[in-house]
Amino acid sequence: MSTTAKELTMKHRIVVLGAGYAGAITAGRLAKRLHRDDVEITLVNADADFVERVRMHQLATGQELRNRPLRTIFEGTGVHVRRARVTAVDAQRKTVAVTDERGGATLDYDTLVYALGSAVADFGVPGVAEYAHNVAGKHAALRVRDRLAELGAGARVLVVGGGLTAIEAATEIAEARPDLTVAMVARGGVGDWLDEKAQRHLRTAFDRFGITLHEGVAVTAVQADGVTTGAGGHLPAEMTIWTAGFAVHPIAAATTLEVSESGQIVVDGTMRSVSHPDVYAVGDAARAIAIGGKALRMGCATASPMAWQGADALAARLTGRPVPEAPIGYRSQCISLGRRDAVVQEVTPEDEPKTKVVTGRMGARIKELICTGAAWSVRHPTLMAPSRRRRIVVTAAAPAPAAG
Repeated sequence: MSTTAKELTMKHRIVVLGAGYAGAITAGRLAKRLHRDDVEITLVNADADFVERVRMHQLATGQELRNRPLRTIFEGTGVHVRRARVTAVDAQRKTVAVTDERGGATLDYDTLVYALGSAVADFGVPGVAEYAHNVAGKHAALRVRDRLAELGAGARVLVVGGGLTAIEAATEIAEARPDLTVAMVARGGVGDWLDEKAQRHLRTAFDRFGITLHEGVAVTAVQADGVTTGAGGHLPAEMTIWTAGFAVHPIAAATTLEVSESGQIVVDGTMRSVSHPDVYAVGDAARAIAIGGKALRMGCATASPMAWQGADALAARLTGRPVPEAPIGYRSQCISLGRRDAVVQEVTPEDEPKTKVVTGRMGARIKELICTGAAWSVRHPTLMAPSRRRRIVVTAAAPAPAAG
């Protein structure tokens, strides 16, 4: 059942949870696509600022990042920024419970965009929460910065993990504090998914920074003075940084929304929940299928295209226009190795490494351009395309597509 915009008695209430790359871009893009007289867009976030998560390793080593207040970013856009922490979602009653300095409150929605992202995952390893640091967010990165400042020359820093975050954290620390002893320990290989040329460059960089690698070693516990390994050994450290993986916020799994084993909301190709047609999920919180049939991996590289896809699909449904749906693919993987070096690995749309790799200072320039562009796109969610705020003509959600 549809109606014209003039017949609407209330604005369509869109609530966006989370203002990381995915949530912030979605909110801003919706504001560019929908007429302000017809919608009320509320962006809920626990932090007052937009946080460049891809730069947390820089913040952790004492570099100053640009302050980006969300209210300034969205001033004049029609997006209302609500600083609050999300505590629960009721997908049946279409409400969100939040808490702020004034206490608890309930937000009603007609359409929900869930973009609460992810946090560090400890995988049940004892001692991670008590003794390990991480760089999964701003406050965690600032704690790393404070702890690094306390360490004297020769102190040992152990980075647990072998992925992008681990590599960037270890190399950034080694470059900023050459007086420290930096090591990495990974269950598998470090950067072993990259092309051979990229892997060689990584090893050269590790040697240059004096980073010791412990590959094929599982960490079974973290203590104040280091970690215990699967073989019963001990790797000593005055500081342990846990970068072994990420997990999504548990709120979605506590709802009636269909979620994956990882707790991500299962969505179709338009980022709409397969179980609740009035809920969309973007970024790390969503399980969407990429080109090639695999689930999109978490990260900034997928957050932006998911936000574009979800915002455009939602706007199209509300305005009675054709719904865009195209599978999302990959283009590259970028890993900074301190401030003057990086690996930019070109990949296929299915995320398989190609032989084209850019390294060194040129790689660092490309990586910086990509990071800067990601933050720029939050302020320019349509990538400078003209705004076309259309009137809402459809108010009822269509039936959700079948899962699978």
